[in-house]
Amino acid sequence: MISISFSLRPWIRFAALACVLSVGMFAAAQQNTSSQNTTTSSQATDSQALPDAPSTATANVPPPIQPEGPTAVLDTSMGRMVCKLYSKESPVTVANFVGLATGSKKWTDPVTHKIMQGKPYFNGTTFHRVIPGFMIQGGDPTGTGRGDPGFFINDELDPSLNFDNPGMLAMANAGPNTNGSQFFITVAPYPSLAGHYSIFGKCDDASVLVAQSITEVPRNSQDKPLQPVTLNKVTIVENGQPLPPIASPASTASAPSTPKLTPRN
Repeated sequence: MISISFSLRPWIRFAALACVLSVGMFAAAQQNTSSQNTTTSSQATDSQALPDAPSTATANVPPPIQPEGPTAVLDTSMGRMVCKLYSKESPVTVANFVGLATGSKKWTDPVTHKIMQGKPYFNGTTFHRVIPGFMIQGGDPTGTGRGDPGFFINDELDPSLNFDNPGMLAMANAGPNTNGSQFFITVAPYPSLAGHYSIFGKCDDASVLVAQSITEVPRNSQDKPLQPVTLNKVTIVENGQPLPPIASPASTASAPSTPKLTPRN
């Protein structure tokens, strides 16, 4: 029995050593798997923390709607403004503005209360309200902000049009469906106006600069310019037609008076 016991000892030692090696290899494998999982989890967390690429974030943002109607050319005492009209999105508002601008639509003079036709409504009016960083407002022959053409039209609030950019041409109103002739042009983004005012045109960048210069004139506590800023003329230009030439400033120099001859006796 003793001899047998001594002969088994090498095998027992080998079996024990194999067991220890197996346990060590299993533990190492477990540690490596855990490390890989931790790395993968960390990478996933880092990936989730990264913001979307600009191209991905803006992929679903629709481009601004481009106006397809005629062009309104507003020649003022401080420069020209050119605004393309949204005849597709705001057909009633555009037709109203064009009819008043050309005189093809009847209107009531807010001063004399006479019905007018064939006479352009806007020519010679003033911008009666100007606010820096916001807008210029005109379209009232009385220059008080209370004048109208003797009628109102309903709102046209197209959801595709907004005030996210400067240069938006829209109707001023005294509440829902009280659009007449008064309009305003923004000089800065004003998203909060969306859904409250009918947008019917978009003015180009050069026009925004003119509007900005108008907002910076000295004004009283009611935001009315101390010196009138006049809308000399509004011209409607159909698509494909050239813009009218810019009128040269009228000369303010008076002609020399003819000397009077006193007859001699």
